[in-house]
Amino acid sequence: MQEQEANMDKLLDYYNHYDEHSRLADAWGQVEYVRTQRIIARYLALPPAVVLDIGGAAGRYACWLARQGYEVHLVDPVPRHIEQAREASDSQPQFPIASVRAGDARQLPFEGEQADAVLLMGPLYHLVDLQDRQQALAEAFRVLRTGGLLFAAGISRFASAIDGLDSGYYLDPTFRQIIDQDLTDGQHRNPSGNPAYFTDTFFHHPDELRAEVAGAGFEVRGLLAIEGISYMMADLSQNWAVEAHRQFLLALIERIEAEPSLLGASPHLMCVGSKPQ
Repeated sequence: MQEQEANMDKLLDYYNHYDEHSRLADAWGQVEYVRTQRIIARYLALPPAVVLDIGGAAGRYACWLARQGYEVHLVDPVPRHIEQAREASDSQPQFPIASVRAGDARQLPFEGEQADAVLLMGPLYHLVDLQDRQQALAEAFRVLRTGGLLFAAGISRFASAIDGLDSGYYLDPTFRQIIDQDLTDGQHRNPSGNPAYFTDTFFHHPDELRAEVAGAGFEVRGLLAIEGISYMMADLSQNWAVEAHRQFLLALIERIEAEPSLLGASPHLMCVGSKPQ
């Protein structure tokens, strides 16, 4: 229990200083955002439907889904995120988020079998212990209706190695130690205090993410790369701003999104599951 409280304190401290609201604004973030939207839209039934955005942060996905006509309920443990999500909802008064509340993915404030979809965009990597991730997945299973969908995001075991090479962080001996630990067991730890190196998290091997979702009773509908190898595109920021180049990149990512030999090369992964009939 003390370890869980310490992990939560680290999470709150990190996000009290990190601007999650603008994280998806640059080209890297935009690839993640658009690809996540496309994956969700591909599987999710047309509205009306109830979506629970668990760990929904500042409400980017919740607001988008609300604009499509879904009844969206957002839960997040970070007070700053709750404020930002409410402000974002207020900024689109014709399509508000149905509810925004503080809460924990391991103990959801909802009755069973009332949701058509559950988004877990952050909990599975912020919960560093397997037992806690299993509890979050069990809660998602509980609140979903039969046939309901789970969208569970994970960070790839190899993300720090990719980011370190791309950013030049590998020149820092501390970051090299972070890479080594991530590759060893997926337990990402940042002893430096540098917010660019993230906070305590768990980075999944693709097979682990699939196994955890399946182990919770879900039928795995897909295990997909979100960004894929988009970071390899020369001058990504400039090319993302060019419509033809952007559409080429998105089509390429989609074509290879489920290729097993490339899954781990994507910084983020999406496992789509359904609650069996």
